[in-house]
Amino acid sequence: MFFAQLKNELWKLFGKKRTYIGFGAFVLAQAVMLLMFKYTHWQSRLEQLLAQNGYLAADYISALTVALVMLWPQIALLMPLYVTLVGGDMVAKEVEDGTLRMILSRPISRLRLLLVKWLAGVVFAAVLVLALGVIALGFARLYFPWTGMFVFPQPNSTFGLFPPDQGLVLYIFSHLFMVVNAVTLLSLAFMFSCFNMKPAAATILALSFLFVNVVIQHIPFFEEYQNWFITHHLECWYWVFQQPVQWPQILQSVLTLLAASATAFLIGAMGFQVRDIKS
Repeated sequence: MFFAQLKNELWKLFGKKRTYIGFGAFVLAQAVMLLMFKYTHWQSRLEQLLAQNGYLAADYISALTVALVMLWPQIALLMPLYVTLVGGDMVAKEVEDGTLRMILSRPISRLRLLLVKWLAGVVFAAVLVLALGVIALGFARLYFPWTGMFVFPQPNSTFGLFPPDQGLVLYIFSHLFMVVNAVTLLSLAFMFSCFNMKPAAATILALSFLFVNVVIQHIPFFEEYQNWFITHHLECWYWVFQQPVQWPQILQSVLTLLAASATAFLIGAMGFQVRDIKS
């Protein structure tokens, strides 16, 4: 019965038009970014950066490099928006439509209902991240060759250069951590959705929490407290491209994000458990 309920929730989730807004936005954003990279000074500046460090641009201006360039702003801006949009809808929208009372008339516990809904959201988050990576790499391959991979440097790190086979493995591997990021953001919006509020309010609260973390994290006085901000741990997907890979740091961030997801779910479940749905 549990898997039958999960299947039903997935049918409901992927049967809504708003579920596909993120997929459409990714396609449009990546098409625009790809054209900008191809026909603006963006590509020439990357070629100049490689030449200044003694590398041939033809060896590293590739599909893998361009796909990673397109992923970074979308992971930072678009993915949180569309994941929290779905997470904020999952419970609050049922209350708003008046269908939750009928669902709770069945002989299932509220905790089980929330768990099924949350697992459906996890599946959506994984599918969204997979689609993001596949679309980015597919679009980039239309215009750029399959050669080496260049990874832009980040604070406290150097740029990375990888052969195509290793670059593809790292590209795929990084998406596993993107799924953890997406699940964390979805769980945060899901938690707010369990309380007595509109779906839009749940989404806005989750995004507000994320943006407050971003703002405070980048204040110079808080540099030594980076580990306390969830946005710092959301960057773990990019750390797999560092050489050498800082596995202890990545593991710490993954465990922190998983703990945050579980905490958000439990807080939402406790709030939902004491709600009077009949009023």
